[in-house]
This record gives sequence, C-alpha cells and structure tokens, in this order.
Amino acid sequence: MPWFVKIEEGIVDKDTFDQYVPAHKAFVKDLIEKGHEARTGYWGCFGGGMLLFKANSMDEAKTIIENDPLIQNGCVNYKLYEWRVVVE
Repeated sequence: MPWFVKIEEGIVDKDTFDQYVPAHKAFVKDLIEKGHEARTGYWGCFGGGMLLFKANSMDEAKTIIENDPLIQNGCVNYKLYEWRVVVE
C-alpha cells in the first residue's frame, strides 16, 4: 500500500480547533486499527500539522481524508500527496 500525506494549515482559532482534537485522535486510532499505519502530529509553530497514512489509491486516500473531523468541521485547509519512499 502506498503512503499518503495530508499537510494541513489551521484556519480557525485554537478553542474551536481543540474541540475536534479528541474526535481527530479517535479517527486516527481507527485508521491504525484498520491497517493504514496512520501517524498524526502538529508543527512546533502554531497553525498546522500532518497526517501520514497508507491507502490503496489516491481515491481511497481522498475518501479517508473526507472523514477526518478536522476536515468535516472546517478547521483546516489541506493538500493531499502520495509520498513515494526512496529509502527505507
């Protein structure tokens, strides 16, 4: 399964964003349980983060991202990329 990366930029205030963090963490844990090897985190400076995960295709990756509570609740702008690993 290829790797995909969602690079995100926060677009709401911290209080609004923080409301959806528990749901986002549950979403990521569910991805892990389903075999997507997901990892999530945020930048050291305020305002964004990244979700790394495996999916079978770009279409599947887009479907996965559309179910992220941070996306569903308009907390971030994002770009989705297929990440091609060259050294493991």
